[in-house]
Order: sequence, then structure tokens, then C-alpha cells
Amino acid sequence: MAKPVILTVDDEPQVLNAVERDLRQHYRGEYRIIKAGSGAEALEAVQGLKRRNDSLALFLADQRMPGMTGTQFLAEAMLLYPEARKVLLTAYTDTEAAIDSINTIGLDHYLMKPYAPQDLYQVLDDLLEVWGASVELPFDGIRVAGTLWSPSSHSVKDFLARNRIPYQWLDIEASSEIRELVEATEHGGHRLPVIFFPDGEVLVEPDHRTLAEKVGLQTEAKEAFYDLIIIGGGPAGLGAAVYGASEGLSTAMIERHSTGGQAGTSSRIENYLGFPKGLTGADLASRADAQARRLGAEILTAVEASEVQVDGNYQIVTCSNGDKLSCRALLIATGVTVKELDVPGVADLAGRGIYYGASLTEAAYYKDRHVYVVGGANSAGQGAMFFSRFASTVTILVRGSSMGITMSQYLVDQIEATENIEVRTRTTVEEVSGEEGLETITIKNADTGGTETVPAAALFIFIGAQPRTDLVGEIVERNSAGFILTGPDLLKSNGGRKMWPLKRDPFLLETSVPGIFAAGDVRQGAVRRVASAVGEGAIAISFVHQYLKTV
Repeated sequence: MAKPVILTVDDEPQVLNAVERDLRQHYRGEYRIIKAGSGAEALEAVQGLKRRNDSLALFLADQRMPGMTGTQFLAEAMLLYPEARKVLLTAYTDTEAAIDSINTIGLDHYLMKPYAPQDLYQVLDDLLEVWGASVELPFDGIRVAGTLWSPSSHSVKDFLARNRIPYQWLDIEASSEIRELVEATEHGGHRLPVIFFPDGEVLVEPDHRTLAEKVGLQTEAKEAFYDLIIIGGGPAGLGAAVYGASEGLSTAMIERHSTGGQAGTSSRIENYLGFPKGLTGADLASRADAQARRLGAEILTAVEASEVQVDGNYQIVTCSNGDKLSCRALLIATGVTVKELDVPGVADLAGRGIYYGASLTEAAYYKDRHVYVVGGANSAGQGAMFFSRFASTVTILVRGSSMGITMSQYLVDQIEATENIEVRTRTTVEEVSGEEGLETITIKNADTGGTETVPAAALFIFIGAQPRTDLVGEIVERNSAGFILTGPDLLKSNGGRKMWPLKRDPFLLETSVPGIFAAGDVRQGAVRRVASAVGEGAIAISFVHQYLKTV
């Protein structure tokens, strides 16, 4: 497969040659470097690449060029390669134009000339990493063969996607060739999905751990004892892993599915500090995962913590793979799980047109069809905005009288400005039906009491969440809803002082068991925002250090 292309354009030959030299020095092992001396010449090169179906990863264009500015060139070029990353080289006087282009053409970054090569590499490395994780290249990797109506096929696709493992989907209902290949592999059987790997190995309907081991994810701990074990790989767990490892604690994180948690499924997080264009939950999870590993944290994936025991000043975590890991401090960051919609038909059609959460892997399969979203919080709004890029119509069903009660205003504004999204308030789902997959839903208006049955291609459910705390339910104190009590909330509860065994007060994020901490959505009183969860994970490490000084 041909290497992806980095295209640089500048009308000054001396500058163009210098930029090309810097790019070749750093990227020639993975990318082809192509240069052009004008916007018109560059567009001609882009058209040639598109005709040959070559991959183009990044544009690096000078802003001040005669005939066609860098911004004008990028506006034309992105029509052919919309997923390519876009960077401008500007003079000081062109800064305002560069900033304007962030909104007009979705510019990813700009650098002022003269630049230092290391500054250029740092910017381009980050952009190319994101591009490589999101773009579809001419494919020679993992292929997943199944059917849209197979829950196990959905489970495998979701696992691979949320762990940022590229794959190609092969629908056996759309291709007789693929169907014959699957049947030959299965010897006439009917188990799906069938996964084909580049090395020739085939897995049929594998469990998550088998799949994780095959694709190279870590599923076994390297040590038996750690300073800190984190259970849960959402934003809070990742924040703790980054800070724990960076501050010298031997750190292991146990994640049952994929890092990022519920936030990892978000199609767009627009209010996270430092990302003016916003970023996807998958991008955030990928960056944090890589950062934690680089700093020395171990991340066990597709491994579930099945039991927690306390032995004096130590905690023992038993894992689903049989491992027993001990630690000096334990952080519970298991987050929440989406509540199930308890109406007739939903359980039978789960994974076959009915999905919990955004299910970004499935959105493209409902192109030009009518889909429904149930829920009125940010996750529902973000999902609806994403689905609107594919579906003909997205209808949001909200139990309350308006979305603004539980949804951020920026999302409300975006939804109101999106033509193919409609909102129906005071409306609930009463029943769903279908044979192979979802076909209709019955909805009820709370004001009139009337019901109607409407055709629906898919139903995406975001109706709140419940804490995943059963693992420690018999060990630490929780409130009536199952959220973990920590710090001052612990002491304020009925009999709080009796729950706490030490003379000192519990630290802010410490549970009723000294040395066991909780952070993120799993904790009573947590602010349910990604930035808050990351912050709590980082703050927890400060209290872990203080705790370790006392034992």
C-alpha cells in the first residue's frame, strides 16, 4: 500500500525547499512528501492523487501566495480530501486571517514564520495521529464479517471502535462473495461475526478478552503489587493514571471494555478546555490512554474487577482472568452505566436497531433513514447532532417540557439550527416492535394521552445512568441510589462518624475505608462533566500521597 501524502505549498522556492527538507527528515519513513509552488499547482496535484485513490493526510500551506491564498487553496482542496488535516504558515500580519479560517474552513492549526522544526513536528505529530486514527485508508487490516441485525456483530464492532482498533465491516447480506467466504469458514455454521486478520487467523464470535489479546491490548498485569490500582478507565480513571504514573506511583488501571468510558462514545465534546474546535470522546480517550502508558501506567483492557478485599492497610483486587492484584491505595472510578428502557420489545431488539448510547459505529448504516433519540441531556444532544450527518431525520423524544433543563445551551442552539432534527417534548416510548430488526415504535404524548405508532430505522437511548458500584457495595458506604459517599458527605450521613474508623477526618475523595478513594460520576455529589471527572482523578492522586504518608 502506498504511503499517505503530506502536501506542502509555498510560492517562495527557498522556503518551499526548506519546508520540504524538514518534512522529509522527520516523516519520510511513513509518508510521501509532495511539494507545489502555487495554489493552482497544488490543486492539480491533489486532483491527481484523488484520481489514483491515494491517501492524503495533511496540507501545509503558506497563507500569502499570489493568485490563490493558502486559505483559498485549503477551501478548494478539502472538497476532495475533507478528512485531511489543515495547517497554515503565516506571517505576523496574517494572524487574523488564520484565526478566521478556523471557523470558515475548519483550520486545524497555524504556525508563524519563521518556525522552529521541533515546533512544527510537535504540531504535525498530533494532527497526523488523530488523522491516522479516524480516516479510512485503502484497507489491508482486520475485517469483520457479519450482519447489521446481529447483536454479537455490533458488540465486536463497538469493542474495536472504542479501543481505536481499525477494521473493515463486511456485510454478508450485501455481498454474496462475503457470505460464501463466511459460510466456508464456518463450514455451514451460522455464528457471527467472523473476523479475518492480516496474518490469516480467523476468530468466530470471540469474547472481548480473546479479541483484545489478538489485537495486542494488555490483558494481564506485569506485577502482583502496585502502589495504586484504578478500577475504571473513564475520564476520572485516566486522569488518575496520568498523574499517578507521572508522580512516581506504580500504577495499574483495570478497564472491563475500553478506555474513555461513557465520555469515549461522545461524538463531539465542545466545552473541554483547550480544544476550540471541540474533540470527540474517542480522540480524548486515545490521547489520555497514550499519555498514561507513556508515563508508565499499565492499562488492562477487557479485564473486569470481580472482587475487592481489604487486608489491613492493603487492598486485594481479584480480576475476571483469575489474577489477584494487591495495592497500597485503590481508586474506584467505575463511572455509570446507561439505564435500560423498560418497555415491551426493547430487550429483544437490543443491538438490532436499538442501541444504548451513541453507538457511533452504527450511525452510517442508517444513512437517509429516520432515527429516534430518547433523552434530553448532553449525551442525547451530542448523539443527535452526530446522527444528523447521516439520517434523513432525527427525532429527539424528551420526557420533560424542554431540553434546556438538562442540556447545555450550546447544544440546544445547535439542535435548533439543524434542519433535519426535530424535538418532541413531553413524549415517551411505550413499545417497540420488529422481526429481524426494529421496525416501529409507539410513542405517547403526556399532555394529550394520545399514542401513535411510527416507522423507525433505529432508536438510540440516553435516559440517565446508574452507578456501577456493586463491586464495592459491601465494603464502602453508598447512598440510597448506589453512589459512593466520600469525604465530608461521608461524615454528614446518618451515623457517619461511626462509619469512619480513624481519628483524622477522611480526605476529600476518600471512602469509608481508609485508602480506598472514589472519583468521577460514581461518587455522590460529582459534577457530571468530563473536565470535572478528569480533575477529580488528578486530585485523587494528591490525597493518595497524603494517605500513604499516614501508613
